[in-house]
Amino acid sequence: MDRFHELKVMLAVTEVGGFGKAAARLNSSPPAVTRAIAGLEARLGVEIFTRTTRRVHLTEAGRILAERARHVLADLEAAEREASGEAAEPTGQLVITASATMGRSILPPIISAYLDAHPRLTARAVLLDRVVNLVEEGIDVALRVGQLPDSSMMSRTVGEVRRVLVASPDYLEQRGTPHAPADLKLHSIIAFSGLMPNREWTYVGERSTNRISLQPRFEINDAAAAIGAAEASDGITIALSYMVAKQMREGRLVPVLERYAPPAVPVQLVYPESRLVAPRVRSFIDFATPRLRSILANLSAKSRRKSAGSTSKVRASLVKIGRQS
Repeated sequence: MDRFHELKVMLAVTEVGGFGKAAARLNSSPPAVTRAIAGLEARLGVEIFTRTTRRVHLTEAGRILAERARHVLADLEAAEREASGEAAEPTGQLVITASATMGRSILPPIISAYLDAHPRLTARAVLLDRVVNLVEEGIDVALRVGQLPDSSMMSRTVGEVRRVLVASPDYLEQRGTPHAPADLKLHSIIAFSGLMPNREWTYVGERSTNRISLQPRFEINDAAAAIGAAEASDGITIALSYMVAKQMREGRLVPVLERYAPPAVPVQLVYPESRLVAPRVRSFIDFATPRLRSILANLSAKSRRKSAGSTSKVRASLVKIGRQS
C-alpha cells in the first residue's frame, strides 16, 4: 500500500478519533481504514493507536510519527501545487484557531473577506480558551496573545494588547478607587482565571515586577462573564485591553491602577514551521497581517484615549461626593 496513503489515513483517524469517522472523511470504508493502519503498524513494528470502546488515541510512537507526517504531507502538497502552478490560487480548507473572545470579536470579518478573495477556499475556525497543539490537532494558523514559547513555530507579530484592571464607575463611587496594589485586598475581585492564575495579579512596581495574592469574591474561566459582572458593579476584574475597548469607550468600565499595569504583550499569527508553507497559509498570513495590525492599533488608541477621560471623570465625581459628605 502507498506509504503516503497510510500516513493520510493515520492523520484522519487522529483528527476525528475513530476509524469509522475517518473512513467517512476519506470517502472510504472502515475495513479499508483498518487495513491501512494495520499495514502501517506491521511495517513499522510498533503500535500507532490504543483502542477503547469510544475512541482511539495515539501512542507515544504514534504521536512522533503524526508530527513528522504532517510536515511531510504539507511539504508534498505545497511542492505539488507549486509544480502545477496552483500556488497562485490557494485551495482546500484553512483551519484557524484563537481564543473564544478574540475569535468572536476580531476574526470573522477578516476570514469572510479572505474567503471572498479566494473562492476556491473554505475555512474552519476553532475558538478555544486553551493553547492548541497546532501539529497534533491539524491547525494551520493560530492567533495568539503573549510570548511564543515553542521555537518550532513560525510567527508574525500583528500588534499588542495590555492587561488592565477595570471596574464600573458606580462600583468605584460606592467602594472607592484603589490607589496601590495592596488596596485591592479591600475590594471585591472578579477573577478571570485565564489572566489571573493562582489568584495572583502581576504588576510593575517602582523597581521590579511583583505579584499580589488576592481572594476573589467571584472566580470564572470565561472572560465575557467576568467583564459582564464588572459592568454590573460586582467588583474589579482583569481583562485584555481589546476585550473591554468598547465598554471603556462608552464609559461603562474605567481602568484601575493603570500606573502599575504590566507591559503590553504581543499578538501573533503562529503557524507550524515547514520548508514549504502551504499556499493557503502563506496567503492568509499576508492578507490578515495588515488588517489585524490596523484593528489592534485602533482598539489600543481608543482605549487609551477613553481611559484617560474616564479616569478624570471618576476622580471629579469622587471629589464631588467627598465635598457633599
